[in-house]
Amino acid sequence: MSIEFMTVAMFGLLILAITLGHPLAYTLAAIATLFGLIDNGWNWLGLFDMFVNNAWGIMNNYVLVAIPLFILMAQLLDRSKVSDQLFEALYVVLGGIKGGLGLAVVVVCTVFAATTGIIGASVVAMGLLATPALMRKSYQKELTSGIICAAGTLGILIPPSIMMVVYGGLTGLKETTVGNLFAGAIFPGLILSGLYFGYILIRCNLNPALGPPISREEARQWSAAQKWAMTLRSLVPPLALILAVMGTILAGVATPTEAAGMGATGAAILAFFNRKLNWTVLKESCFATLRTTSMVMMLFIGGKFFSSVFLSMGGGDVVADVLIGSGLNRWVVLIIMMLIVFLMGMFIDWAAILLVTVPIFMPIAMELDFNPLWFSILMCVNLQTSFLTPPFGYALFYFKGVAPEEYTMMHIYRGIMPFVFLQLIGLLILSFFPGLITWLPALFFGA
Repeated sequence: MSIEFMTVAMFGLLILAITLGHPLAYTLAAIATLFGLIDNGWNWLGLFDMFVNNAWGIMNNYVLVAIPLFILMAQLLDRSKVSDQLFEALYVVLGGIKGGLGLAVVVVCTVFAATTGIIGASVVAMGLLATPALMRKSYQKELTSGIICAAGTLGILIPPSIMMVVYGGLTGLKETTVGNLFAGAIFPGLILSGLYFGYILIRCNLNPALGPPISREEARQWSAAQKWAMTLRSLVPPLALILAVMGTILAGVATPTEAAGMGATGAAILAFFNRKLNWTVLKESCFATLRTTSMVMMLFIGGKFFSSVFLSMGGGDVVADVLIGSGLNRWVVLIIMMLIVFLMGMFIDWAAILLVTVPIFMPIAMELDFNPLWFSILMCVNLQTSFLTPPFGYALFYFKGVAPEEYTMMHIYRGIMPFVFLQLIGLLILSFFPGLITWLPALFFGA
């Protein structure tokens, strides 16, 4: 069989298997096994040797130790209810503004994106916490759904992010170390947060019925000094934790793995002072960390098998010849790659997309003389949309699982569409102004 046919068949079978609902990690590994055997003449021992070496390389990657540590930090913070306190404070501070409660959700999610990094935890937590408050104030269902789902996805982008750890461990390039990726993702994350903030503010001022403010009587229950005290008391602990984690990485004091250990310890301390740290919380956090880490690592292994077989049989060369050899302008090639990632995000988990596409697209991007760090952050921002895009956007189903019965999937689908559009606007801004990505890494690491 020709390499071209094998390339198309491999991706076609992957899409078919995913559509049928088979587990993604096992699907990737199974397809890799099938096509690897076809390519090497059914040499089981040779294929097994390649798979063992790949799996060992993954397990021997020190950077990936940060994954369970960051997940543990997120689990402890989720159970310590630190976000609840911040939302209650911002409810009072911003509630008097049109759309103020929606703005409060965005601020809380932005702050805790820098501490949790787990989409499911962020969306579920804010869904349980903020939805009743927004319902009481008669916020439109579509707007409520969109705000919580979109703001909850910031955790996958704003560092410390598990996606960045996986990406850094995957490429092995000095330009895309985890530290550089963390620094490069700060402004993009804040830009998306700012776009959400501005959209809610403008839309609710144009149509106050969508997001009415709290009553003046309710707002006057607290003095200005009380509002400041509530905000600082709820904001300082998570900001201190963010500084401890990100500050040490950016200052070059600690590696991402070491900083992750500090973050997990700091989260335990916060839970202790909030009187939430007990044996049950610790046990549940550890079991949740084990489950999530196992899922990520199985995807990592399956995706690595898939990409290794794909590249070894020459599939990467086929894709490169199609994109580069066609004579297309390099910006058109970039758009095609981003479009492929965007469409894959509608059906496939972000980890699998990274593991399948990065080994193929990164050499093409470098061949076209694109900055590897800039290209990597564009990929990550693009992948954030995968949590919102129907039919299989994970954030949508996380929210549906905790939302009141009045919230239908159509409410959620309609609600997230403006925010997907805002994410694409953010992607365009970063494409036209690469300095927004590269400035901080150059400042801290000389990247």
